[in-house]
Amino acid sequence: MTTPPARGVRVADARRLLLGLPNIVAGRSYGMPSFLLDGRFFARFRDDDTVLVLQLSTIAEREVLMDLDPGAFFFTEHYRKYPAVLIRLADVPRSLLVDVVTEARRQVGAVRAAQPRRKKRA
Repeated sequence: MTTPPARGVRVADARRLLLGLPNIVAGRSYGMPSFLLDGRFFARFRDDDTVLVLQLSTIAEREVLMDLDPGAFFFTEHYRKYPAVLIRLADVPRSLLVDVVTEARRQVGAVRAAQPRRKKRA
């Protein structure tokens, strides 16, 4: 009999994981402290740092994650039409968080690299 993975990731560990990924830096998005991928929103903490909002490349990915572990992955009405997932840090196994964040970084980075850069307004 195998033991299920321990659940729960500390904010400091999630922060270290995010900042250890290529091209991810701490910054601000919509006035909130965030993690930026190539200067654009990728992730942020919310709900007193108990939840991580993570950018995904598609909404379908969120559905897969919620089916995989509905206790850890969810979304609110605000994110219904946005490719992002909310992650309860206290309920997600560390190994799963590492896999999800790493894969999201790879996929979102690839999608953004394929998109033409928009010009900033003056």
